[in-house]
Parts: sequence; structure tokens; C-alpha cells
Amino acid sequence: MPWNDNANPGPWGSPPSGDDGDRKDTPARRPGGGGPRRPGGPEFNAGFERLRERLRDLFGGSGGRGVRPGAIAAIAAAVFALWALSGLYVVEPNEQAVVTTFGAYSRSEAPGLRYHLPGPIEHVEKVPVTTLNRLDIGGGGTADSDVPQESLMLTSDQNIIDLTFSVTWRVADASRYLFSTRNPEEAVKAVAESAMREVIGKTELDTVFGNGRGKVQLETADLMQKTLDQWGAGITVVEVQIRSVNPPQEVLAAFRDVQSSEQDRDSAVNEANAYRNRVINEAKGTAAQITQSAEGYREKAVREATGDASRFNAIDAEYRRSPQATRERLYLETMQRVLASSRKVVIPGKGGATAPIILPPSLFAPREQPQAPQAAAPSPQPQAPQP
Repeated sequence: MPWNDNANPGPWGSPPSGDDGDRKDTPARRPGGGGPRRPGGPEFNAGFERLRERLRDLFGGSGGRGVRPGAIAAIAAAVFALWALSGLYVVEPNEQAVVTTFGAYSRSEAPGLRYHLPGPIEHVEKVPVTTLNRLDIGGGGTADSDVPQESLMLTSDQNIIDLTFSVTWRVADASRYLFSTRNPEEAVKAVAESAMREVIGKTELDTVFGNGRGKVQLETADLMQKTLDQWGAGITVVEVQIRSVNPPQEVLAAFRDVQSSEQDRDSAVNEANAYRNRVINEAKGTAAQITQSAEGYREKAVREATGDASRFNAIDAEYRRSPQATRERLYLETMQRVLASSRKVVIPGKGGATAPIILPPSLFAPREQPQAPQAAAPSPQPQAPQP
């Protein structure tokens, strides 16, 4: 059904009743003028007629005149405006834009609303500079994804190991990243594999399997960064992480047996060292105790001897001045010292007979002995006095 087929009523229904001559002579008009309209539907014919008349007037009319210069200028201005506005672009906060002029590097743009000369004069390429990129070398971590040509390496003591690791990197300079290397990701992978092989080639097997992984990772990252800086790749190595270190699959069982025996050996050595340290410490403590006791006894004997000598000298001087008084004082002091721990009471008598003397029971109570360094044996219980 053509769009201008007036004979077909279309979706708006049938035209009003009446003969065709009447409808042609008295066409329905739009309320504001502008040509005939079909009752009940949009005025497609009238709209196309007005558009055709305006284009005919703009390009010289039906008299065969040429295109008006104003029309050409308006079209050219519109095309130029659209072409000029195509140079507007937005750089996201995590991006850096690189502008090239006829393929050659021109400048780098920071985040924000920017403008460049539209193509084919200038071209813009946006590069994410804050996104962290991860590259797995040696396989993806599963047995099916292992790549032996990347993971098998030789240590300094001529042992083969199966090592997989990951490299985290980001773009530091967008212009160098785009123009220094043809394939930056392949360049990072090649540099990472080469650096790891060099570091492993200088490291022994026990260091790699032991606590030397951190050192290997740091040395590999430093060597990668130096190589990429020499190339001017515009890439910063954030981290190198060893994911797994194993012997080759062909010798894995034998290697585990060797590790088990080494662990047993280390356990026996540690136990022997612990026993040796315990015995040595105990012997040193005993020796120190004996030495201190001997020194204390020596100091005590020297001080006692010095005191006895000083006292004897003092007594000798007193005796020379007053012999009789000194003898009596010495006698009394000696008797006091001897009888101090005795339970006997000596009572001198006059004549031959002695009257009975009743002494208090407290006199026969055990006397308190001075506290000795060691625990003294219990003293015997006092006995009842004899009548």
C-alpha cells in the first residue's frame, strides 16, 4: 500500500460518504490553513509538499536557476561546526590521554574536559594509569594450565625447580607506554621471566624452599624495574609474588622423601641442642653456687679471724694494765658462756650443810638458742627437778 494512496482508507477509517466529485471540489481544510487534510488522519501530503516547496526555493526554484550561495554557506557552516565539535572529549580520573598529530606524539592530557583538532589532524588515545594489571607466569595455578617452558628454572646448586609467580604492574607514563614497545604486556612478561631466572640462578635450592622467598621477590622486582626503565617502557612494577615452588613432577616423590629425612635430622639436632643447653646451664648454675659459697666462707673466716685477733689484742692491753681484774672478768665471761646453755644450777654452800632451796619452774625451762642458718634439731623437753 503506497503512502499516498488516497483510495485506501488506511488505519484511520473510511472517508465520509459522498461522490468523488464533491470531495474534490470541496476539500477539507486545516483550521489554520495550509492545504487540504484528510479527515481523521495526519497530513502527510501537505507536509511533504511544504518541504518540497522550501527546498525548491532554497536551491533556485523551478525556473532552472542555480543553487543559492546562502544555502551553500549554511550547509558548509553546519558541517564545519559538527566537525569542530567532534574534537571535544573527556578524560576520566583514572586515565591519561595521549594526543598525536598525524600519527606523531604531540602531548599528554590530564583528566577533565579536553579538546583536540578533529581527525584526521589529531587523534586521542586514553590509557588507564591507576589500574593494577596482573600477569601470571608459569601457569594459572592449576595442573592443566602449567606452562613448563616458563616455570622450570635452574638454581645455583644445579637443581631444577618448578616455579610459578605473578607480577602486578601499572602504567606510569602513557606516552612511553604506547610508543616504546609494540606489545607492552608481552614485554612485561619477557622481562619478568628473564629477571626471575637470573635471580633463581644465583640462589640455592634450600633458600628458595625456605625463608628466602621474600628476598627473591624483592630482587626480581628491582631487576625488572631497572630493565623496563632502560627500555623507557613507562611501566611501574608494583609487586612480584611467588605462587608455588615445587620440584619437577618426575622427582616429586623422591624430593618429598629427602625433605622428610631432613626434617627428622633437624628435629634430632634440635633435641640434642636443647639437652646440651639444659645440662650446660645447670652445671654453670651449680658451679656459680659453689663458688659463691666458697667466697662467702672465705670472707666469714677472714672476718672472724680478724675480729678474734683484734679482741685478743684488746684483752692483752687490758691485762697488761690490770692483770687481776682482767683474769676475773675473763673467768666470769667464760662461765657465763658455758652455763648459758646448761640446765644445772650450782649453788655454793657454806660449811657442810645446805638448806633446801625451792627454785621456780621457769628456771628449768629450755633456753632460747640463737637462730642458726640451718634448721636445728628440736631441744629435749625439760625434766622435773629432783627433790
